[in-house]
Amino acid sequence: MQGLRLLLTCACLLAGLPAQAQGVELATLQTARAEGALNLEFSARVSLPKAVEDALQRGVPIYFVAEAQLLRSRWYWRDERVARVSRSWRVAYQPLTGAWKLSLGGLNQTYHTLSEALATASRSAGWKLADLAALEAGDKGYYVQFSYRLDTTQLPGPMQFGLGSLGDKGDWAVGVSQVIKVEP
Repeated sequence: MQGLRLLLTCACLLAGLPAQAQGVELATLQTARAEGALNLEFSARVSLPKAVEDALQRGVPIYFVAEAQLLRSRWYWRDERVARVSRSWRVAYQPLTGAWKLSLGGLNQTYHTLSEALATASRSAGWKLADLAALEAGDKGYYVQFSYRLDTTQLPGPMQFGLGSLGDKGDWAVGVSQVIKVEP
């Protein structure tokens, strides 16, 4: 009886604690004009589900992809795509050194913790979206469609096979998308 009472007390206490959100939350997303270009800046907070962290600890690399499209709205036809850019980050655990390796293109950097690597992989500043010459002066109809997500297509084949049966990819569906208007 005493054990049951203790169990119920613990359950009541835990029910009042807020659960930590898992996924991606955009902290900032904005455009800026600099040196003849329209640049994109974003910063996100990433909280990985337990299944993804377990896979990372076992040596499975994961990839994050940021994609942005600059579009011009038109009333008479589909919106015109002016520019499209994407970036991919690879995060992997190096068990021999106990370090986390982050790769962007040909650049590699090593971090002591996963949170440091994720903080770097989830932000970008001065990312060139388009030349200002490609934009029509005075047009206020430009907007950016932005997405940042965990790219499950780059996981090892056997893992992709298992995810296909989940429909929405379960714990592996980590990402966010947002549309912002470009100020003239």
